[in-house]
Amino acid sequence: MCLGVPGKIVEISEKNGLQMAKVDFGGIFREACLDYVPEAQVGDYCIIHVGFAISLLSESEAMETLELLKQIADIEEELGPETT
Repeated sequence: MCLGVPGKIVEISEKNGLQMAKVDFGGIFREACLDYVPEAQVGDYCIIHVGFAISLLSESEAMETLELLKQIADIEEELGPETT
């Protein structure tokens, strides 16, 4: 399963001819390529998948998605490790 995670663009720069961003994932910062969303600006929220921003979304959509991911993590923690 592949997962795209929302993050907030905090800085934009160019690296080796590519538009790059520093993206904040709740205090964890990662670099991502913005070439698929060239209209992105600092302060925008975007979905990051394998190091690429693949779409932009509103802050409310990003917060809703992050809350759902938190609920999934909480459920997995409650259930404990999977046994077979």
